[in-house]
Amino acid sequence: MNELSKMMEYNFDLENKLMMKDEEILNREKIDKLTGLFNSYALTEFLKSKHNKALLLFNIDNFSNINSAYGFDTGDKTLLKISKLSNILKPKNFELYRYYADTFVLVSKTVHSEEELKTIAESIISFFNASDIMVDDEIPIPISFSIGISSSQGLVAITQAEKAIQEMRKSRRNYYYIYNQTLEDLDLQQENIYWISKIKESILEDEIMVFFQPIYNNHTQKIEKYECLSRIYDEGTFISPFSFMEAATQTKVLHLMTQSVIEQACRKFSNTTYEFSVNITQDDLLMNYLEPFLLKTCAKYNIEPSRMVLEILEDITTLDDTLILEQLHTFRENGFQVALDDFGAENSNFSRLLEFKPDYLKIDGAFIKNIVTDKNSRLIAESITHLCKESGIKVIAEYIHNQDVLDVVREIGVDYSQGYHIGAPNQELVQ
Repeated sequence: MNELSKMMEYNFDLENKLMMKDEEILNREKIDKLTGLFNSYALTEFLKSKHNKALLLFNIDNFSNINSAYGFDTGDKTLLKISKLSNILKPKNFELYRYYADTFVLVSKTVHSEEELKTIAESIISFFNASDIMVDDEIPIPISFSIGISSSQGLVAITQAEKAIQEMRKSRRNYYYIYNQTLEDLDLQQENIYWISKIKESILEDEIMVFFQPIYNNHTQKIEKYECLSRIYDEGTFISPFSFMEAATQTKVLHLMTQSVIEQACRKFSNTTYEFSVNITQDDLLMNYLEPFLLKTCAKYNIEPSRMVLEILEDITTLDDTLILEQLHTFRENGFQVALDDFGAENSNFSRLLEFKPDYLKIDGAFIKNIVTDKNSRLIAESITHLCKESGIKVIAEYIHNQDVLDVVREIGVDYSQGYHIGAPNQELVQ
């Protein structure tokens, strides 16, 4: 064998050894050091594969009391004993993981009926209820579990099992609970009830706050306009509409919030030359109250209608509604400008865009935030920008979060930029 062949064989052998070593290291990273079980990293990797068909998450009730009463060394020994006994108890086709601290997870690749999962949970609870854990053959420690059960695939199974335990512990421990969708529905209902009350309170107390986000002219390189955004002050934090919009829609108070924003915006910009935009919802348009309210408010604060941009969501069903379309044309006849928001989303229709022909179009942020690295995003943004230029529509790009994104949107000819790189929403205008 010549020297070159020996060297190639040596390199091949070395590469194999390194690969084996990397695999050993990776396997060691998946093992919990205390119990020898697979750890949370291994569990996450398995759940990502979506091979799981059943999951039981069991959390030791009041384990912190054991650490407090006997010390962490005894606590670790207790966990080690529990892991060994649970590994013996686990049914066929199930794998046991130590998820974190005092929480273990049983996962199966095979489908199990609800009754089978209940039986497994009951057997685990009964076994540990029957006798205490003996540590160092002299310390008897009673153990009980709260068990959450999910039959979903993927990482969501963990979240569902945790929610099941949270719901169960409102009334009892040392038992099991099977996750069902009504838990999330109930949480959503309770959250909406809270926001309904909070919105009504904010309207009555005149506490709908307005923040102003600057919009930058890519040609003049100056801030020339602002978007007006509603906020509600709650427990020391200003909350965006994302949290309370559904509740506001349910209670039919969106128009009151819109009116408050318009009033505050006109007051704010009365002594400036800035253009400003306010968001108009479908509810506002269906109620058909905006024209007289807008004209009255602009007159009150000496605002030229041409300085106000009415920003509507890109919703083709909205643009197909005769009543709504007529209102939008009337707004423009009165001098107001109209912007179409989030264009490029799933309902986009270029022919309707050309027919309606707004003054401004905002490209959906999904195509802007990754425009530097995603060729398709750039191609879509370029196509929309080119079409708008040919049609005399000015283009605004949102989600401008760094200089690289700003450079690209300027390069492809976008007229205006908006995002945290330009400026975050604030109660005061940029000086």
